Amino acid sequence: MHINPAIVRVILRYLAGALVSYGVVSAGAADTLSNDPVVIEAATAVAGLILGAATEWYYARAKRTGDARKL
Repeated sequence: MHINPAIVRVILRYLAGALVSYGVVSAGAADTLSNDPVVIEAATAVAGLILGAATEWYYARAKRTGDARKL
């Protein structure tokens, strides 16, 4: 599964904005969170792992309950 890093970057920017608005992090930390290439790569990898695991879990559950023929 390929996840576009641009989508992850947009999500990180919204997350950073929310964290700043709630006073959890400073504006400088939010800027680092949304613009650091290492953070973006790590978030992209984590998002890929989560989506892959969710897909496999859903398929295993469907197969166990007999709904796999619908997939």
